[in-house]
Amino acid sequence: QVQLVESGGGLVQAGGSLRLSCAASGRTFSSYTMGWFRQAPGKEREFVIAHSTIGGSTLYANSVKGRFTISRDNAKNTVYLQMNSLKPEDTAVYYCAAAPISGSWNYWGQGTQVTVSS
Repeated sequence: QVQLVESGGGLVQAGGSLRLSCAASGRTFSSYTMGWFRQAPGKEREFVIAHSTIGGSTLYANSVKGRFTISRDNAKNTVYLQMNSLKPEDTAVYYCAAAPISGSWNYWGQGTQVTVSS
């Protein structure tokens, strides 16, 4: 079982930056693929970025490539989402998620609101 708690959301002007954090419980954090999703008002939840433990690869949504990065600190059981050059269309609730190797996104945080003003 993994519990995830996000933090770091807030209000930022377009062009600004934010860093979200996701603290995970559990002793097997390093074995999970960690990712971030977001859901804007009236839209479905969408994939943003993920870091796979298999080969350490990173997957990006095209909309955030070159602006968002993901990193993890396995000693702290924490994954980060660095968001730069933010746009109003990045406004959404951001969710942290965890997937075991060869598994699905089984674990989700409660979400943190990110609002980008124009």
